[in-house]
Amino acid sequence: MTVHPAPLRPAVPAIRADIVGREAGPRRETIDARWLMAYAAGAGARHPCFFDTTASDGPLAHPLFAVCYEWPLMVDIRAEAIGTAAAPFGVHASHHLVVHRLPRAGDQLSTRARVTAVSPRRSGTLVVVRLVTADQRGETVSETDYGSFFRGVALEGADAAVASSRRPGPEAGAVRWSEPIAVPSQSAHIYTECARIWNPIHTDLAAARAAGLPGPILHGTATLALAVSRLIDRDLASEAALVRGIAGRFTGMVPLPSTMVVRARERRADGLAFDVVTAAGLPLISEGVLHL
Repeated sequence: MTVHPAPLRPAVPAIRADIVGREAGPRRETIDARWLMAYAAGAGARHPCFFDTTASDGPLAHPLFAVCYEWPLMVDIRAEAIGTAAAPFGVHASHHLVVHRLPRAGDQLSTRARVTAVSPRRSGTLVVVRLVTADQRGETVSETDYGSFFRGVALEGADAAVASSRRPGPEAGAVRWSEPIAVPSQSAHIYTECARIWNPIHTDLAAARAAGLPGPILHGTATLALAVSRLIDRDLASEAALVRGIAGRFTGMVPLPSTMVVRARERRADGLAFDVVTAAGLPLISEGVLHL
């Protein structure tokens, strides 16, 4: 068998510490029923409420739908603050969404993004962006702290010491139930089109390998959305409107194809704890909480 060596990775410019405070937006999006339904389908939602165009407010939005209208701002701020050379090496590291209300068909939403923190890690740089979205009346719809880890990209101009480890979150308790979810090879392509989130490392083999990955991986938000959909079905009797926030850390990558396992843990005062692991039990999402 002939073994082909991996291509040498070109030098990537460092991320500068002074990007904190850099902003992008506002960017405006009009939400329509087709988009709401497509995202729910791509996120594995099953209940008819996500697809009912006869309802007075139209189809119910999946609680993680905010990622759809936020993504263009992430692209803009990465181009502005990170640069096109380093941006392809970014992967989703953490997500903390606050839902003030679920978006509805006909909403005209305006989103702003701001870099709030950068910090060095042993094997790259963590960048946190805050995204705030308001409706046509100026009322806040959602707020998200979106953490991206740029693998192998140094941080320039930082005085802080490199963080080699992270303090774990609160103990999640025993597993109440678990459910395997098959992730076919085409899952990332379907999610990309349903969410309107385009990042070539998820669907383009050449782009994934150029970014140092063995092949395309599932979106972090797709992994999270699939887990949230199962939690809504099994613990909330499909009452998605009860969700007021979603949080978690991405601690592994989902190759395509594969199987992941959603594990519901304790019911806490702040919501439902959960995590996601591979079929072999390796972590994919840690410290997950569905806030109610």
